[in-house]
Amino acid sequence: MKISRRRFVWNASALAGGLLLGGSSFYKKGGALRFGMVTDSHYADREVSGTRYYRESMRKMKEFVSTMNHEAVDFVVHLGDFKDEDPKKHSEDTLHYLKRIESEYAQFQGPRYHCVGNHDVDSITKSQFLSQIENTGINPKSSYYSFDLGGVHFVVLDANYHADGRDHFYAEGANWQDTNIPQSQLRWLETDLNRGTLPIIVFCHHPLYEYYSGDHKYHVNNYQEVQQLMETSGKVMAVFHGHVHREGHQQINGIHYFTQLGMVDYSGLENNSFSIVEISKRQMEIIGFKRVSSQNYSLKS
Repeated sequence: MKISRRRFVWNASALAGGLLLGGSSFYKKGGALRFGMVTDSHYADREVSGTRYYRESMRKMKEFVSTMNHEAVDFVVHLGDFKDEDPKKHSEDTLHYLKRIESEYAQFQGPRYHCVGNHDVDSITKSQFLSQIENTGINPKSSYYSFDLGGVHFVVLDANYHADGRDHFYAEGANWQDTNIPQSQLRWLETDLNRGTLPIIVFCHHPLYEYYSGDHKYHVNNYQEVQQLMETSGKVMAVFHGHVHREGHQQINGIHYFTQLGMVDYSGLENNSFSIVEISKRQMEIIGFKRVSSQNYSLKS
């Protein structure tokens, strides 16, 4: 069920004229574009740790998928930390957890997508993770990619890299606070952002703006380079992140940045957390379920 809604005004002044409502439409013909969004399920067969109820994420994912099928959304996206590992950290067990949660996610009757989270490359490699999940219509070896749907261009980024471009793999000592978008991905992103005229929404597990909590750093090291590319394109409306297990919103130079609650936190379906994002002719609405707040953004006409 939805809970309280907050209203904000969308500042579209940074968008090029073709993206305003008087130009090319950026909503699904015949109605709103709607997609389901969830993050940080951390599924594994392990004991509770703090607020994290790892085993319960299977039941919570089933509820998410059932709700999205009932709502007939156009696609679903998971913002990362899809699965976790148990204290023994055996790769074969971790792969088993991944296969189980993916089999539940795969019950969605439409396209589905993933961001790669830091816990997705703990005791298994990035290539192992990618080999067991499906991003509909995407090269199975690609951890960052883009697709068009309903008059919107969607971009999925991957910050699980060392500064020199090597993949993170935590079994070999990677630092979860040292995340980077490498130069090769930046070059791809610049080309991708500028190759069309559609408005853009970006997904990335790690925040692409400065985010500290206590002594920990959650943002991508070179987030400012990514921000510059997005701002220069003039087409990015919003960026959605997981990772921090908190709701947050910032508007930076005309782009909205959001962080989402983690599915794994707290016991019981009453504490599940996911949302539907709905983009229509005059607004973008985030419809929250269970613990997630709902928000409504008016679009400039």
